[in-house]
Amino acid sequence: MGNCCAVPSTTDNDFENKKGKNKPNPFALDNGGSIPSGNGYKPYVLENPTGNQIEQTYVLGRELGRGEFGVTYLCTDKSTGEVYACKSISKKKLRTRVDVEDVRREVEIMKHMPPHPNIVSLKDTYEDDSAVHLVMELCEGGELFDRIVARGHYTERAAAGVTKTIVEVIQMCHKHGVMHRDLKPENFLFENKKETAALKAIDFGLSVFFKPGERFNEIVGSPYYMAPEVLKRNYGPEVDVWSAGVILYILLCGVPPFWAETEQGVAQAIIRSVVDFKRDPWPKVSDSAKDLVKKMLNPDPKLRLTAQEVLDHPWIQNAKKAPNVSLGETVKARLKQFSVMNKLKKRALRVIAEHLSAEEVAGIKQGFDLMDTSKQGKINIAELKAGLQKLGQQIPDADLQILMDAGDVDKDGYLNYGEFVAISVHLRKMGNDDHLKDAFAFFDQNKSGYIEIEELREALSDELEPNNEEVIAAIIHDVDTDKDGKISFEEFTAMMKAGTDWRKASRQYSRERYNNLSLKLFKDGSMNLNG
Repeated sequence: MGNCCAVPSTTDNDFENKKGKNKPNPFALDNGGSIPSGNGYKPYVLENPTGNQIEQTYVLGRELGRGEFGVTYLCTDKSTGEVYACKSISKKKLRTRVDVEDVRREVEIMKHMPPHPNIVSLKDTYEDDSAVHLVMELCEGGELFDRIVARGHYTERAAAGVTKTIVEVIQMCHKHGVMHRDLKPENFLFENKKETAALKAIDFGLSVFFKPGERFNEIVGSPYYMAPEVLKRNYGPEVDVWSAGVILYILLCGVPPFWAETEQGVAQAIIRSVVDFKRDPWPKVSDSAKDLVKKMLNPDPKLRLTAQEVLDHPWIQNAKKAPNVSLGETVKARLKQFSVMNKLKKRALRVIAEHLSAEEVAGIKQGFDLMDTSKQGKINIAELKAGLQKLGQQIPDADLQILMDAGDVDKDGYLNYGEFVAISVHLRKMGNDDHLKDAFAFFDQNKSGYIEIEELREALSDELEPNNEEVIAAIIHDVDTDKDGKISFEEFTAMMKAGTDWRKASRQYSRERYNNLSLKLFKDGSMNLNG
């Protein structure tokens, strides 16, 4: 579920490339079955919270961040005056069993991990009727890349120090049976703004417990940082070292090792696993650093270095002796651009999150009433079939059963209103790009149909230093593929979908068929109950 810098995730099951042809999304999403979300239903989430009235102990202050599932606030202990971060996760947003399980598991993992100077600590947990509240250590020092860029002199030695910290976190996780699965620069924050501040891992939302030899098949994480075996749906804790290797590559040259303009292309680049050491500044990077990158990015997980082997590597062992020569302004500029592009996506995704609200379910009751011919307040599979036929859609019985199985959480053979709402909202989110249109409209203030340079500058004004025109120009250069000097909706959509964070993938074959069916239903309008 993320920590104080979590961002929401878009949910498309097909990726449309620039030629307009739909291809299967290699990072396919699956929410794993709906939970009731109507008629006042409030899922039980935490097994043993600290309490149920957070306001008795803490005062929630200004907003620090916003994600798909909740908002993070500055949080002050009434008795001591100490400040923390409180992530409040709205139960209205926990629409599936997997969503609930993710929150529960994140809390379990944070409680399970022993104190560590580079892992954010969880202090308290609260659960009331409307939200789950996680009170945790506050990190106010900013994101990893921002700190690097702010420094006047960025060197290989600095990259070695950061890598050592990240891999020590991995080692601690693996030692305690935890696979992180979502290591990326945005998930590391500095404790405070001091030069000596500790770098801390702050997000365990996709982490899982594992046993030696256990294999996993869910496609989770962020495409740039995914190991090839994740895409092949057969992996273990070795994936965390791969992700750290990707971060190290970026730290040394400013761009990801596996990049493409579509998610399909990113996936293909990862599978090929060809690492480029020719572009600037690689010729001046030490052979020892390049050796470590190669061994961390070995596509064979059996041959890839373990966390301990990375820490034993000469480049890490002698981190203080690594070259202290600047990697150059080009690398700093690339890191800045990479960081700001992430912020652009976060700003857009925050708009999307704000639009994925209770209003989405408006009008769905009309469709439910249409199908509920027996007026029992619930519909069986025959009524669902008849209702879809009234909407002009003939659905095979096997596919109807998939819809019922996905939505019928209490397994009574019916969809009650809450179950119907949950499944319908999920289908609607997957079947159209309205949420991306909302985000585009946020930037397109003059309603010209384009995001122009001045609009981009205004939207990112609080993220950039004054007169930071080279970053704005670099974003326009990357996103504006037809080179007309502005960003169209199609270009914006491509940018959002390339390298987007995808939370969950198909957990079983029927879920894949369910997702494909849901997309089909909404593309042809069969379940578009709002008209």
